[in-house]
Amino acid sequence: MAEDAATLVQVGKPAGRTWPRGMFGNQPVGAVLLCVVLSAAAVAATVSNLTIQLPSALWLRSLVAPDIDDMRQVLVHYAFLPRLAVSLLCGAALGLAGTVLQQVLRNPLASPETIGVSAGAYLALALATLLAPSLLAFGREWVALAGAFIALAAVFALSWHKGLSPLSVVLAGLVVSLYAGAIGAALVVLRHEWLASLFIWGAGSLGQQDWTTTLWLLPRIGAAALAIGLMVRPLTLLGLDDEGARSLGVPLGVYRFAGLGAAVALTAFVVAAVGVIGFVGLAAATLARIGGARRLSQRLIMAPLIGAALLWAADQAVQVATGPQGDLLPTGAITALLGAPLLLWLLPRLALGWEVPALTAERLLRTGQPGLVLAAIGLSLLLLLGLALLCGPGPHGWAVAFGDQLQPLLSWRWPRVSAAFAAGAMLALAGLMMQRLTGNPMASPEVMGISAGAALGMMVALFSLSDAGRPVQTAAATIGAFAALLVTLAIGHRAAYAPERLLLAGVALTALFDALILVLTATGDPRAMLLLNWLTGSTYGVDANAALLTGAIAIVLLILAPLFMRWLDVLPLGPSAVQALGMDVAKTRLLLLLMVAALTAASTLIVGPLTFIGLMAPHLARRLGLARAWPQAAGAVLAGALIMVAADWIGRTAIFPRQIPAGLVATLIGGPVLMWLLRRR
Repeated sequence: MAEDAATLVQVGKPAGRTWPRGMFGNQPVGAVLLCVVLSAAAVAATVSNLTIQLPSALWLRSLVAPDIDDMRQVLVHYAFLPRLAVSLLCGAALGLAGTVLQQVLRNPLASPETIGVSAGAYLALALATLLAPSLLAFGREWVALAGAFIALAAVFALSWHKGLSPLSVVLAGLVVSLYAGAIGAALVVLRHEWLASLFIWGAGSLGQQDWTTTLWLLPRIGAAALAIGLMVRPLTLLGLDDEGARSLGVPLGVYRFAGLGAAVALTAFVVAAVGVIGFVGLAAATLARIGGARRLSQRLIMAPLIGAALLWAADQAVQVATGPQGDLLPTGAITALLGAPLLLWLLPRLALGWEVPALTAERLLRTGQPGLVLAAIGLSLLLLLGLALLCGPGPHGWAVAFGDQLQPLLSWRWPRVSAAFAAGAMLALAGLMMQRLTGNPMASPEVMGISAGAALGMMVALFSLSDAGRPVQTAAATIGAFAALLVTLAIGHRAAYAPERLLLAGVALTALFDALILVLTATGDPRAMLLLNWLTGSTYGVDANAALLTGAIAIVLLILAPLFMRWLDVLPLGPSAVQALGMDVAKTRLLLLLMVAALTAASTLIVGPLTFIGLMAPHLARRLGLARAWPQAAGAVLAGALIMVAADWIGRTAIFPRQIPAGLVATLIGGPVLMWLLRRR
């Protein structure tokens, strides 16, 4: 049978250069050696952890027939050993799921995390736990399966028209994961008192109290693995192009959905049992390829083995760091921290091609009177500003405040409204610049990872300094934003800042940030809740000084914006047209990205990174007929400010006296809009 080289990760050179062949022929020597090394490290850590708990003379007895009067043997038999077994089962299941997803989708970046399946399964379980616990009586695996399949269906719906191309699937998976995360964040803010234990479990805690989970997982994973084993030949043929597979008599639709069903089921079982284990599926499948597993049959064996060894070693390392029974560092979040750098390392070595559609391909309304459109948006914004400043609920119901009644309210209303206005305007301009720079209607600071970098800097300041005031937080967030930009630029430099590299680098940086948030939240640190409020776009703590500072930064950056308008008109025409006009493409992109970073950092300081303003506002302006760069930029700025002010007002009044963060409101409203736009592009 022909090797399915079409689906191999292209690491620098052609697919066959993954590992020296020599005397070993086509055997995956590198993958085997890697598995041996990981297993040796895991064994060493396991022996160290066991030695702390129990003398070596009692190990065999504690495994076979523990003395119930010896608590050490009981803990080893009912906690340590089941945890080890669960780590092996979950690692193998995720490695197998990642391999099947990559094969079926012909996407070297496909994994349960990158296509939103894990996020969908976890959100379904969280919703059922909080809102409909009776559903769990039918089996938590069914709830997780439903969530995973809904997430996968959403990804397919958003990327099907692009032929499920690698970039479109990953971007759709990112959007679905972000929206699922936003809904989860809303649940956390509104029902935090019920979610403390759910946090630890959702971050991938492997802690066990008996063999129940092991016995629950074993037949389910075994059945899914058996189904995949019976489909090895048709799954191998799916690696060919569709015409070639059909010519061999393969019913593509049946086996593609059967393979996806098995992979999603494996992921759902793991999430239902232990929560989200980040990036093991991607790492195991990728390392098996790089290690020389060229044929699908080889990868279906090596990827589960590498996944099992990887998760086993990671979990034992966590126990070494926190103590044998310690769950302060959830294993799933730790593996995600390791997986994000793997993505960053892979990006320069992936050959995904150019798949981003040009903005010039859009056939949208073009207005002949942009001034009237801008005046209408501006008037709407003025009316909304008046509503946000004057109208709101109080102890005696809704009221419109004037005169003496308004004076005490303005002292805390106007800073929030002003900050929301400035942040929305800056994010909208940053999004417009990104979309015109890359020619990709789905580009934004969120996708670029710049927002995540700013939030990461803020997080480091909060947790490393005892008294991090706003100036320190501002400096830390700015440093984080530019650090994320530098990482993105370093990855894109080899391809002259090609759009697909920059966007996928943002995916990796966002994943790294999310993993850190999971770790910190699961520790139960009270600062984590304060951080979460800010991350969801809260304007609670904005005072007059912060509002004035944000407004001043926004004015300066918006004044500089006209200097870039000519470039933004030309860049969507493509590199050839830009070079024909005598412009340096790489330099132009670099300067625009620096401007984007400054706009994003300044706005993220106020409303956090979880918002789709940078994606929504430019589209709203374009669909109102504002086609040229200058009027579209003005329309996007006004629309972004309008959306953010409206979100702040809705969040402040919808469930008064409680509040919903403005960024979270914007995300919950904008998510469906974003998905619709992604489906139409």
